[in-house]
Amino acid sequence: MAQVRTIAVIGAGIMGRGIAHAAAIGGYRTILEDLLPTALRRAESEIRANLDKAVELGKVLAPEADSAFRRLEYAGSVEEAAREADLVIEAVPEEMESKIEIFTLLDKICRPTTILASNTSSLSVTEIASVTYRAKKCVGMHFFNPVHKMKLLEVVRALETDEDTLSTVVEVGKRMGKEVVVIRESPGFITSRINAMIGNEAFHMLQEGIASAVDIDKALKLGLNHPMGPFELVDLVGLDTRLNILEYLHKSLGEKYRPAPLLVQYVKAGRLGRKSGRGVYEYPEAATAEKTNAPARNTGSRAEIVR
Repeated sequence: MAQVRTIAVIGAGIMGRGIAHAAAIGGYRTILEDLLPTALRRAESEIRANLDKAVELGKVLAPEADSAFRRLEYAGSVEEAAREADLVIEAVPEEMESKIEIFTLLDKICRPTTILASNTSSLSVTEIASVTYRAKKCVGMHFFNPVHKMKLLEVVRALETDEDTLSTVVEVGKRMGKEVVVIRESPGFITSRINAMIGNEAFHMLQEGIASAVDIDKALKLGLNHPMGPFELVDLVGLDTRLNILEYLHKSLGEKYRPAPLLVQYVKAGRLGRKSGRGVYEYPEAATAEKTNAPARNTGSRAEIVR
C-alpha cells in the first residue's frame, strides 16, 4: 500500500472544498487548487466556518479543528498544487471533456508514483484513465454533498486499477472518516444510478401535475424515510449536474434514463438550484450573493493556462 502524506484537490467548488476539509481532518497536508482567487477565498472561509460549527456541536475538538485548518494550503494552478502530491483528487464539473483535460495535465505534472482519482458521480473512470500513462494508478473516489457531513465514499475500480491503488484510497477514505464501499465500474455506480431514476421520475410527476414539488418531497421524506426530498436534493446537487448524469446514463443504459423534459427546460432557463438562486425552489439570498460576488468568467482552458 502506497504512503500518502500530501493530497491535492483540483477545483474549489462545493465538492472540492468539502473534500479538502475531509482530507485536512484526516491528517493530510492538503492543497486546494482553483484558477479563481475568489473561489479559494470562499473555500477558506467556508471550511473555517464548518470546522467551527463542528467544534460547537462537539464533533471535533478545537485543537483538532485548528490543526486541520493549518494543514490546508491553496494554489492557483494545477502544477503548483499537484507536483508534490501523493494523491490528486479531481473535483471539476461532471463533464468528460473537463476531466480528460485535467487528467492529461496531471499525468504530465505528477510524479510517476502519484495516484490520480476522479470525484465523478457517474462517468467512466476507465475512459478518463485512458488518456494517461498510469491507468493502474487511476481510480474513482465519489464523495457526497455536503462532504464534511456525508459518511459514504464510493471507491470505483476502473478496468486497470491495481490492488495497491485500491487499498491506498480505501485507507485514505477511512482516515477521512468515511464508510467506504468498493464498486466495479458501471455507469452511475450505485447511488447515482438509483438517485437519478428517483429524481427523474419526480420531475415527470411534477410535469404531469400529479402533485406539487413540496408534496412530492414530503411524501418521500415521510413515507420512504428519505432525509431529503428529490427536489431538495437536486437543488443542492445542481440541476445541470443531474442532467449531465442522466444524459450519460441514457446513452449508456438506455431509454429508462431519458431526462424528463421539465428538467431539461429548467436547466435551459438557468434554474440550476441553490448555486444560481433558483431551481425547483427559490433561494433569494443565494441569488443576491451570486450577483454580488461572481467573478468574471474565465474562458481559457486549463491546458492554455497551465504550461
